[in-house]
Amino acid sequence: MSTLLLTRADTLGLMSMPDVLNAVEQAFSDYARNMASMPSKAYLTLPEGDFRAMPAQIPGAAGLKWVNVHPGNYRRNLPTVMAVIIYSDPETGYPLSIMDATEITAYRTGAAAAIASKYLARKDARTLGLVGAGKQAQTQLLAHAEYFQFEEIMVYDSSAEAAAHFKALFPGFPITAASLEKTAGADIVCTLTPVRSPIIMRDWIKPGAHINAVGADAPGKQELDPAILDEACVVVDDIEQSIHAGELNMPVKSGLFNRDRIYATLGELTSGQKSGRSNNTEITVFDSTGLAVQDVATAKIVFNRALERGIGFRFDFIEKISEPVSSPTKGPHSQ
Repeated sequence: MSTLLLTRADTLGLMSMPDVLNAVEQAFSDYARNMASMPSKAYLTLPEGDFRAMPAQIPGAAGLKWVNVHPGNYRRNLPTVMAVIIYSDPETGYPLSIMDATEITAYRTGAAAAIASKYLARKDARTLGLVGAGKQAQTQLLAHAEYFQFEEIMVYDSSAEAAAHFKALFPGFPITAASLEKTAGADIVCTLTPVRSPIIMRDWIKPGAHINAVGADAPGKQELDPAILDEACVVVDDIEQSIHAGELNMPVKSGLFNRDRIYATLGELTSGQKSGRSNNTEITVFDSTGLAVQDVATAKIVFNRALERGIGFRFDFIEKISEPVSSPTKGPHSQ
C-alpha cells in the first residue's frame, strides 16, 4: 500500500464546483443525521497568524486538515490561507494521500455559502455583493453562479487594485466595483474579510436579503453590526464553532446574542429536518466557520478522481510489516 502525494495544481485540476457543491451538501446532511463525526477545531494562535487542526469522518472516508491563516502573507507573495490534508483509510488508518488543501479550502467554503443561499436567499435574487476581493471571493462567485442568474455583481475591497483585479478575472460576469454600503445592499451579501469590528451596518441591508458571514472564523473576529443578527433568522454550520469562533462569537460574549436565537444548522436544512426561508421580507444570515466534514468530503472526490486518472506521486510513506504480529492476550496494560 502506498501514499499518494497531490500538489496544489493536482487538486485544483481534479475538482469541479458542481461536484464540490454536491459533496459538501451531502456532508452537511450526513453530519446532521449523525452519520459523520467531527470534533471542534483546535486553534494554535501566534502573533503572525493562527493554525487550526480539523479532523473528521464521513461515510467511507476520514482525514485531518492542518490549515493556517496569516493575514500578512500577501507581503510575502504567499496565500493568506494554506492547508494540507492527511486523507486516511477508515478501516486501517493508513494514510492514503497527503494533499495540498489550499484550493480545497477555497472551494468548499464557497460551496457552503452558496448552499446556504440556495436554502435561505430569495429565489428571485438578482444581485450579489462580495465584501472582499481576495481568493475566497472567486469561489463564492463560482459557487453562487451554479444556483443564481445575477444581473449585477458588486465587489468592494479596501484595495481598489484588488477589486479591479477580481473584475478582470471574470470578464463574462456583470461585475462592478462599488462602495461598501452599496455592496452590502445586494440581495445576497458575502462578507469575506478578517476584520475584528463590524463593517456592515444594519441600515444598509435591504428587506429580504441573505448574508453569508464567512470572514469571522476565529475568536475576536466580527464583520456584522449585531443589530443585523438581532432581527435576522440565523443559521450556522456548527453551533459550538459559531458561538466560540464565528460571527456570533463577539455578540454572544457581549450578551447581545443568545445561542437560543439560532434557528438551525445548515445540515438541518439540507437534510429536510427544518425548512429554509419563510417569507420574502425576512433577513437571513448564515454563519460559516468551516467544517472539517466539508474538507474530507472534497478530499474524497479529489482522491478518487486522482486514482481514476493516474495523477499524483506515489511513495511508501509507511512500510508494510513483513510478518503479521499477533497481539498478546495479556500484557502490562491489559484490562
